[in-house]
Amino acid sequence: MEEQDLQTRAPILLSYMSEKGYSQIYIDRFRRAIKQVLELRAKNPAITYADIYQLSVKKGLATSTLRHKRSILGLIEQFDVRGIFPEHVKTGFLTIKSYDLLSEEFRRSIDIFRIKEPESGKKSATVYHESHNAITFFLALQRLGIRRFEQIEERHILSVFKGYSCSYKKNVSAVIKCCVPFFKKGLFLHILSFFPELREKRRNIQYLTEVEVSKIKVTLTDMNSGLSLRDKAIGLLAMFTGLRGCDIAGLKFSDIDWINDFILINQQKTNVPLKLPLRAIVGNAIYDYISNERPICQCEEIFITQTTPYKRLASKAMNSVAKKIMRTANIRQNFGDRKGLHIFRHHFATTLLENGVPQPVISNALGHTSPNSLIAYLSADLVHLKECSLSIESYPIREEVFDE
Repeated sequence: MEEQDLQTRAPILLSYMSEKGYSQIYIDRFRRAIKQVLELRAKNPAITYADIYQLSVKKGLATSTLRHKRSILGLIEQFDVRGIFPEHVKTGFLTIKSYDLLSEEFRRSIDIFRIKEPESGKKSATVYHESHNAITFFLALQRLGIRRFEQIEERHILSVFKGYSCSYKKNVSAVIKCCVPFFKKGLFLHILSFFPELREKRRNIQYLTEVEVSKIKVTLTDMNSGLSLRDKAIGLLAMFTGLRGCDIAGLKFSDIDWINDFILINQQKTNVPLKLPLRAIVGNAIYDYISNERPICQCEEIFITQTTPYKRLASKAMNSVAKKIMRTANIRQNFGDRKGLHIFRHHFATTLLENGVPQPVISNALGHTSPNSLIAYLSADLVHLKECSLSIESYPIREEVFDE
């Protein structure tokens, strides 16, 4: 659309947002952004939304400010170019991607990887994650003035990898290895020889203690706890089914068989079907939320936002719900304490382990596609870990150990 089109149609967009219940502060941000777009277009008719965003980047604004700017400009662009109103697209600036900032040679390697790797049977989520790490790696090289593979030296590689994990290196290596046949012979093998040896680290995983579990259960079942029915239902689902946050957020009415008491979903992470029993405590909580609190709307998903415009709850909102539950239960409020919803999934797995449920059954209940995925949960299986402990009776302790 031309400048006059946006200027003429802007009131339609702002009026629409007001009718849909967007806050006045948010609407004012759109109004200011539209004014900026029109002023810049008056000076340079060829300027793009990407160019406008880059002007903000060059000002050195805070990351959070840039994120909001990118989101609002993206939504205005969708309306300006395609006539799409805000609630019909994901929040985010769709035109500017890290990939677009890569040099031609680096972009080519990403393109090759994204085409060739799926042919080997690798999951699309894995391809995305590995290519995303490679993009950040290439962008870091570009900040050092490197825009071609032939310019890369060992010092550049070591500088970029400083502070990164072994898994990050593996992901970047996967992209480099895939592209070996498509570039100058020996070039990529030479680059791979610069990659440092990084030790794979695994932090101890925090888990819920018996006291914490007791407090959470009380909080989720107490009518006067102050939690919404929605948050209680989400917490009980996570506690008693071990579902991932993304699967809870995406849970639809059609996924629940109320007659036969089970939940049947296609997992978002693996796209593998998962069937779980619907326990009474969970089913009752979901029913109470639907009957007594959930606003009437057209969303297929069960869990929706509590303010207008009503829409499905985002996956990332699950951690906010978990934090609210723990704050209400007055647990895990220290800096560094693990507060995400995944800790409920971890508790579900370790409870099954401690009760002697076979590992294949647990993997099936968690929806794991690989038995090795359960290894991370074994470190909290204290019941069986104690069975592996060794007696120290044969190793006398010197008296001075007990001296005050």
